[in-house]
Amino acid sequence: MSPQTDRNEPRLNSLDQALDAQNVHPGLAEELFSIADLFGSDPALRRAVTDPGAPVEARQQLVGRLLDGKVSPEAVAVLRAAAGLRWRTAGTFVSAVERQAIRSALAQAQVAGQLDQVEEELFRLNRTVAGSAELRDALSDGRRPLSDRQVVVARLLDGKAAPATAVLARRAVVARERTFANTMDGYLALAAAQRSRAVATVRVARPLTAEQTARLQNALNKQLGRGVSMHVVEDRSVLGGVRVEVGDEVIDGTVASRLDEARKLFS
Repeated sequence: MSPQTDRNEPRLNSLDQALDAQNVHPGLAEELFSIADLFGSDPALRRAVTDPGAPVEARQQLVGRLLDGKVSPEAVAVLRAAAGLRWRTAGTFVSAVERQAIRSALAQAQVAGQLDQVEEELFRLNRTVAGSAELRDALSDGRRPLSDRQVVVARLLDGKAAPATAVLARRAVVARERTFANTMDGYLALAAAQRSRAVATVRVARPLTAEQTARLQNALNKQLGRGVSMHVVEDRSVLGGVRVEVGDEVIDGTVASRLDEARKLFS
């Protein structure tokens, strides 16, 4: 899923609503990923379905001729809705379809009561890859077949992850956002948005107790005015206390931060 600009936000919201109106069945995410690949690999088809000079009905009829009977009615409905919108570039159309595939996988997890699990599994997998140069190189090596790189991810999950985690982790290797890490960050943001939450990375020197976790969760919910998906990372460099990152905002109450501030006073 590529980054989307503010100018595309109304279109994304409209397409989100189109997906939300469907029966999100277990195979829908894979169908939408395949459709995104189809349009992503065919420039002429991409231009035809996003041509602003063509009537909306013509673009939607093209989708029908292409997809009717080959994928589920729900997938066709989402693509018809996408074809009915005016996209800034043909590439943003493909990214928008990819977004709906991701949201479909997350919606299935939510229905199954596994969304929290999926979010945590994706976060842990992303951390594992980020912490290993060997894994980063293996997943970013374009000379290796995509299937080989997806096997690497499957081995990391070891067959123990939720179905949506496995689907999204395999897809992240395609790395539409340039890197595996950026793509996974995008998935986590959409997982939080599925419940209208913010995403917070919490760095601590040692594991939090259940009571500390609950207190911090409540404090962040109040400070940000909405629910927060909290991902805790043990990081010895923080030297006690808690460092919270929510997007570009940092709330730093660590000993390391206070020592650094003290050093600045005497420098």
